[in-house]
Amino acid sequence: MQYTIKSTTKSLTGKITLPTSKSISNRVLIINSLAYSPFPVQNLSDSDDTRVMEQVLNSNTDRFDIGHAGTAMRFLTAFLSKVVGKWEITGSKRMQQRPIKILVDALNKLGAKIEYINNEGYPPLRIWGSNLKGGKLELDGSISSQYISALLMIAPTIEGGLELTLINKITSASYIDLTLKLMAQFGIEYKWVENTITIAEQAYMPLPYAVEADWSGASYWYQMAVLADEADLLLKGLQLESLQGDCAQAKWFERFGIVSTQEGDSLRLSKKIVTLPENFVQNFVENPDIAQTFAVMCVCKGIPFHFSGLETLKIKETDRIHALITELGKLGAELTEPAHGELAWNGNLDEVLFESLVDIDTYHDHRMALAFAPIAITNGSIQVNNPMVVTKSYPGFWDDLREAGIEISEE
Repeated sequence: MQYTIKSTTKSLTGKITLPTSKSISNRVLIINSLAYSPFPVQNLSDSDDTRVMEQVLNSNTDRFDIGHAGTAMRFLTAFLSKVVGKWEITGSKRMQQRPIKILVDALNKLGAKIEYINNEGYPPLRIWGSNLKGGKLELDGSISSQYISALLMIAPTIEGGLELTLINKITSASYIDLTLKLMAQFGIEYKWVENTITIAEQAYMPLPYAVEADWSGASYWYQMAVLADEADLLLKGLQLESLQGDCAQAKWFERFGIVSTQEGDSLRLSKKIVTLPENFVQNFVENPDIAQTFAVMCVCKGIPFHFSGLETLKIKETDRIHALITELGKLGAELTEPAHGELAWNGNLDEVLFESLVDIDTYHDHRMALAFAPIAITNGSIQVNNPMVVTKSYPGFWDDLREAGIEISEE
């Protein structure tokens, strides 16, 4: 399937009901299960990842296929390791290429019994769930915060609790912080001193919980507001004061003229005239999920950039560094990877290529489709292959674009 996205207006208005936070939904589902809570989680994300997580947690089988859901693979591996029984968990072809050895090794040190069904270090996994015993662990903090969050969420339920020391540079610390703050809302006490997180054995407190709107999903509307000449967008359910680390983008977008105003339970985006940055330098170590948004936006606005903190992008749904270099190359922008975890563009653009109708490959990666679709506001049209990949995090995205006056046709 291919969508052609066309925009005939430079004025962007509308009321958008954003998806709720996938990051919060997935964590609260695990915590709710560990709390043996009688309260269903309210306002859950309708993303593929969350639906998969919910299906597994409510399943009466012992074999699970989580497809492309990386968060579900990490969180469920830890969760199942302490649920008595024999389990198998697998995923898509890409999921079976995404490493999980660091997490498996850590769990096995706590007394879990997990083995690889095919390739060492990668799913699918066979798990014998049992009582885990805590103690001290060291984990590489530079690989994936999801490994860390997976361990932290089960830590209060482990015999003796857990003292987790993170070595090397910590990536996506905001997601670790999100996990701990959610756990605290369910009654868990913890200490985070320098690189060591300590959680004693204790019980989660069951309580009703409603999930807030998704700041990662909001980034595409901020991006579109920058690309439009005029913008007045109301993003429903979004809070400036949020547990989500991606709320930091509101400040970043001020440099591009976007004003964020809280109006009750919604956030209004408006636009003012500003002098755009001559060169945009940003470290995305805490916010890797919105790097694609900024890369595409900067190319559309002709703003050279140098991004760092992108180390984890290579092990996402696809190698996002490679995907950005390839697809923005189709638009006449030659991006480079100056060093591991970096992405740069010097501002040179082949105008002929940029103004032509380009088809974008999405690599089974929802954020490729989400980040590239707004190009239509700048150059009139863009084609996106496999557009329904957006269901992984933002199932209603194409309908929301239509509500904002952008035309979408299926080829």
